[in-house]
Amino acid sequence: MRVRPLFVIISTLSLFLAVVLIYPSPPVVPSKSSDSTSAKSDIWSVQRIVEWRPCKWWLQSHLTPLPAKSNGYIRVDCYGGLNQMRRDFCDGVGIARLLNATLVLPKFEVAAYWNESSSGFSDVFDADYLITQMNGFVNVVKELPPEISSKEPHRVDCSKRKGQFDYIESVLPFLLKYHYVSITPAVSQRRDRYPKYAKAALCQACYRALKLTGSLEKKANKLLEAIPKPFLSLHLRFEPDMVAYSQCQYSGLSPTSMKALEAARGDDRKPWTGEAARIWRNRGKCPLTPNETAFILKALSIPTNTNIYLAAGDGLMEIEGLTSIYSNVVTKSALLSGEDFETMHGNTKAALDYCVSINSDSYMATYFGNMDKMVAAMRAFKGLYKTLFLSRRAFAEFTSRGLEGKPLMEALWKAHEDDFIKGRGSALSDCFCEFKL
Repeated sequence: MRVRPLFVIISTLSLFLAVVLIYPSPPVVPSKSSDSTSAKSDIWSVQRIVEWRPCKWWLQSHLTPLPAKSNGYIRVDCYGGLNQMRRDFCDGVGIARLLNATLVLPKFEVAAYWNESSSGFSDVFDADYLITQMNGFVNVVKELPPEISSKEPHRVDCSKRKGQFDYIESVLPFLLKYHYVSITPAVSQRRDRYPKYAKAALCQACYRALKLTGSLEKKANKLLEAIPKPFLSLHLRFEPDMVAYSQCQYSGLSPTSMKALEAARGDDRKPWTGEAARIWRNRGKCPLTPNETAFILKALSIPTNTNIYLAAGDGLMEIEGLTSIYSNVVTKSALLSGEDFETMHGNTKAALDYCVSINSDSYMATYFGNMDKMVAAMRAFKGLYKTLFLSRRAFAEFTSRGLEGKPLMEALWKAHEDDFIKGRGSALSDCFCEFKL
């Protein structure tokens, strides 16, 4: 009687083994190697752990009422390229509120080395919109009262001033004495010492009050409509004056580029040589060439058929190094009519690049200049986080170690992945707060 159950068990096991042998388990599909850039999605698919968002304290806070009487008038004198002047103006707004001054529309002066024609504030930005948006934050006027308008402002040197106490101690006495002063904010100023009402004025000016003029906004919208979608805005800096200013040495440039570069260098911008040149490059001081840029884009798995808007100044060198790999590259000069483009100053061209870049699907920059900092901040303000600065330092360090090909691509991916995950390099001001995801 006990043999029958044993027989059943043996028969069942035999049947099971037969099924396993006849129908083997499916082969294991090897997972995509995490080290292979060709197997990855692009860099934007990486999960971030940090975001920078506008702080609620200035977006939603109740304004500190403006004093009943102003201490005088301040004009901010802005120099350099458009985005440097924009930065100085934003800082100037904070200073005007700090000193309880009425702000006069700023003076825009393009520095000589930019080789560009000047544009006034009202040629680029909507002055009436600025005045309306700054209501309650700081008083802004287009014109001075008659008793002051005939005078030149008393110039106050702020080049060595730092923070709240220096402006109050060193600028306010002149403001009270002359009632009309002009300043250029110090680059090294400490905004963390500002009271919140002055910071709020600065934030409001930078991210809510500056709007392009109607004609420029129309051109910007026309440009945005003409760019194939979706698209990456790439701020590529490899103009002769930029490369000359960096004092970096490059090999393999075309005769045309070398001629333009030598003309831009003159006698006082000779490139570093020997060990000094290597140290300088490894510190990330040398602009990426278009070919190096294309290599990094490929390392980040950006498809070669990506639509790219080239946000760049005139005279970009060696552009074939990019377009030979990424062929869907468009520029404002190609998309705008000849008449529209030729009548524009350098500042208005830069304004279009800025407008396109803050509205693009993604943004990358090969440098870390004023435009890039402004664009990154405004994109964060708008909730657009596909923003990345390509690392000149990482590229230089890895190539100096002899990395090339696939190992170089893998190292570049890892360096940029860490930056993107942790939100590094965004250069966001006190107007933004860090949010853990």
